[in-house]
Amino acid sequence: MARTETIDTPVGGYAPDFELPGIHNQVHHLRRYLENFRVVGVIFMCHNCPYVNLYLNRLKEIQAEFQADGFILIGINASDHTGFPGNNLESMKVFAENHQLSFPYLWDSTQDVSRSFGAIATPMAFLVDSHGILRYRGQIDNHPHEPLGTGEDYLRNAIAALFKGEEITTPETEPVGTSIIWRI
Repeated sequence: MARTETIDTPVGGYAPDFELPGIHNQVHHLRRYLENFRVVGVIFMCHNCPYVNLYLNRLKEIQAEFQADGFILIGINASDHTGFPGNNLESMKVFAENHQLSFPYLWDSTQDVSRSFGAIATPMAFLVDSHGILRYRGQIDNHPHEPLGTGEDYLRNAIAALFKGEEITTPETEPVGTSIIWRI
């Protein structure tokens, strides 16, 4: 399968701003989140992805763990909806309600935001500091099939490092999951 062209925003570069609709009929802007939160986690996800389902509880735990410190997690679905009628905003709303998501879930119907970030798989994590600088990109952790497993908790460690003012020891990892379904 040919890889769709992405911009691949590098770690250390400015994260692309976005304006996307969410499941609660509001428009969300990265810029506004950056004004109100110290750290923003962006997770590219799709409710049809088995890897996303493995991570849902961990994502909700991460949101709860760091929320009081000024962290917010944002889920973005970019998978093509033209050939997959069940992949739309209405099904995202049902998914979020059924799984009691504790974070915004947005729809990138044009896939422009996903391409700008350089997302290639679901789930794929991006961590943005309050200045809009991308500080981490890649895996949530390296033990997707073992929620309580030992291993590297890349996203959690990166968030903790940012709040402590420390350098992120592993700023980029290769994503593991399902390829984003790109519109041709």
